[in-house]
Amino acid sequence: MKNSKQLFQTLRKIEDLTAVRSVRNGLIHMTPVLIIGAFSLILKTFPLSAYQSFINECAGGFFLKLFDFVYQATFGVLSVYMTFSISRSYMHMKQTSAVVNGGAVMTSLMSFFILAGAYLPEFGTDSLGPKSMFLAIVTALGASSLFLYFYNLLQKKRRNLNVDGVDREFNRMSATIVPIAIVVICFALLNAVLTRFFDVDCFRTLLINAFNRLFRYGRAGFLKGFCFVMLSSVLWFFGIHGSDTLEGTMQTYFFPNLAVNQAAAAAGQAPTEILTKEFFDCFVLMGGCGSTICLLIAILLFSHNRPRRKLGLTAAFPMLFNINELMVFGLPVIFNPVMLIPFLTAPLICYSVAYAAVSLGLVPIITSEVAWTTPILLGGYTATGSPAGAVLQLVNVIIGVLIYSPFVRILDRQASENAGRNYNLFMDFYKKNEQALATVRITDLDNVYGDYAKDLCSDLRFGFKNDIVLAFQPQYHYDGHCIGVETLLRYQHPILGTLYPPLVVKLAEEGGFLPELEELILKKALEERPALMARFGEEIKLSVNVTGTTVVTPRYIQFCRQLDEKYHFAGMNICIEITEQAAISFENETLDALRALRRMGLLLAIDDFSMGQTSIHYLRDNLFDIIKLDGSLVNGLITHANTYDIISSIVQLSKSLNLIVLAEFVDSEEKRDLLHELGCDYYQGYLYSPAIFL
Repeated sequence: MKNSKQLFQTLRKIEDLTAVRSVRNGLIHMTPVLIIGAFSLILKTFPLSAYQSFINECAGGFFLKLFDFVYQATFGVLSVYMTFSISRSYMHMKQTSAVVNGGAVMTSLMSFFILAGAYLPEFGTDSLGPKSMFLAIVTALGASSLFLYFYNLLQKKRRNLNVDGVDREFNRMSATIVPIAIVVICFALLNAVLTRFFDVDCFRTLLINAFNRLFRYGRAGFLKGFCFVMLSSVLWFFGIHGSDTLEGTMQTYFFPNLAVNQAAAAAGQAPTEILTKEFFDCFVLMGGCGSTICLLIAILLFSHNRPRRKLGLTAAFPMLFNINELMVFGLPVIFNPVMLIPFLTAPLICYSVAYAAVSLGLVPIITSEVAWTTPILLGGYTATGSPAGAVLQLVNVIIGVLIYSPFVRILDRQASENAGRNYNLFMDFYKKNEQALATVRITDLDNVYGDYAKDLCSDLRFGFKNDIVLAFQPQYHYDGHCIGVETLLRYQHPILGTLYPPLVVKLAEEGGFLPELEELILKKALEERPALMARFGEEIKLSVNVTGTTVVTPRYIQFCRQLDEKYHFAGMNICIEITEQAAISFENETLDALRALRRMGLLLAIDDFSMGQTSIHYLRDNLFDIIKLDGSLVNGLITHANTYDIISSIVQLSKSLNLIVLAEFVDSEEKRDLLHELGCDYYQGYLYSPAIFL
């Protein structure tokens, strides 16, 4: 247990590093590019001969060109997007201004193009795609951090290029010119020194040559293949496209072996070369690097994290064709310390099992060429010409799932802990500023709290239909019998548990789905009514809260009419409690809407009633049946002498209008007795019962 806690603390420290979080967030923001690119690649390379003939020949290859255009605009320049996204994410975490963010992004892009060899005549999309991902990560982090350092240093010394009388925005941007120039020159010098010293055309080429040199020695046997798989996985984990980076090694040592086997088979001899490109594609890179088809299945079988399962479902189709960028970047796998062990172990175990199976003659040596996008099982069968090839793939998948599954559970546990910690920080901010935020859209805040509110709003939007539950707080008469229940909203977040109800309402309002949420609450409350009557009595009043912005809309009135046709509200003792009274106007349309509700047989109550002008306005047209005392009045009954007189006035006024007065927050006999003394005999609060669930 102690070692487990230490492991989680270590992982948390690593994940909290600014560089790691910047890479992770930057990759998440690239999700649209990855999804569109993955599907364009599938449509371009779908391994069916009839389909390939169609897209190559139809309309002069129009569809092939179309898919290639999209592919080149996404995966073809993937490293450029990555540089931009990670740099922006890094600066966002540093909470810098838009001008500084823009300067850092431009610096990173210029530095990336220098190291990638943009000055070379043969420079093209091959240098900007997945092969340069690691270069993009290093450049984005390095250039952004250096830019920020020099920018802050120059600002302290007040060194900038401001020009009097020139546009203010221009002067703000001019402050970034010097730090951009310094950083770009530093990267240019680094590239010049390394290319001169190692006799290469650019830093990117230096990286590729360095990795390929590792395989110059030894024969192409088990050990070389093992090292190839291990290094490829390590490179992928750190954001380097392992398969493309080691393409030279593949072409030199493994790719020719298929031709050797085919020649032997044609001559009537037994093929001898186990390690071919197809061997790695079929038995190791199932679902892509890291044998990630196993990770996908483990997530779908064992993960309880809803966003992660949604990612798995989204990534499933491209991963059937061994395109796993969405999973690798979206989870993410790269730079994720929890995933390091299984991401390295699964492909190595799969490689070893496959090599042993072929060596022992359990599975035939591969003699057929198979496209790398061929789905699992079909690929193994086609490559070996035997069902044993498909069975071997299935065995490796099962082994890989067993390897990944405990780490998927660790991810779930870690996600729950991080989510709870982030939610607590957000709620500390929200509750401290709740009054000030009442008139502010928290999802529009340009800070981490605004980002978190957006995420919560998204969770709520897509989950409230399934995750909303109702609680009910009983209401009692002074003589002790239950006279009704108030319906209370409870949103059970799949990770965070029950969210703060006022926050749920505010997020629903900002997200534009508050009317739908409030309609659902009324509908569910009516469905629960028979159980409530069985528990509290046939005559109880069922109260449901509705915000003032919703209750008077034509949509809500029409919704209530539809329910009235089903339930027949007259005589049911259903009460609509209107909250946010300040939001209601007293125009004819509003009054007509309230009268329409009354005609259906619904009761109307004013929530949080006080002696303010807005509350008094509600009494003018005799539309309400019940008023609920503002909780602050009830809580101040004992501590504030004036409160006693205010409540007394409200009670007397209500009696003269034949209105029922109900007091909330009654949590002691002393409060109840004082309210009774004032003529208020209807109560709701912990003195009688907390909110209950059926």
